[in-house]
Amino acid sequence: MAAILQKAALQYLRASARSSSHAATAGGHGGGHKLWKKLSFFVAFPAVGLGMVNAYLAHQEHAHHERPPFVPYEYLRVRTKRFPWGDGQKSLFHNPHVNPLPNGYEDEH
Repeated sequence: MAAILQKAALQYLRASARSSSHAATAGGHGGGHKLWKKLSFFVAFPAVGLGMVNAYLAHQEHAHHERPPFVPYEYLRVRTKRFPWGDGQKSLFHNPHVNPLPNGYEDEH
């Protein structure tokens, strides 16, 4: 299937290259916009869609894992001054399930 699509794409590109080579000297645009329109619809959009499906499936695989145990390393979660919001210990996008505070996870206390 991929070989057939590759062969068809090469034939199309060769045919459009022959027709557009004369159009450049004649002052026309040669239909380059048609090539980019077809490439956008048949290559770019499916590639973005496949990337979205891949990311979704990868997220579904890792969504049910348990969080790692809290280890209080002294070089992590160093707070030299308080955050200017809330109680000063939680970052702006704090998630209590995955982001521990300096003394451990919130729901373990």
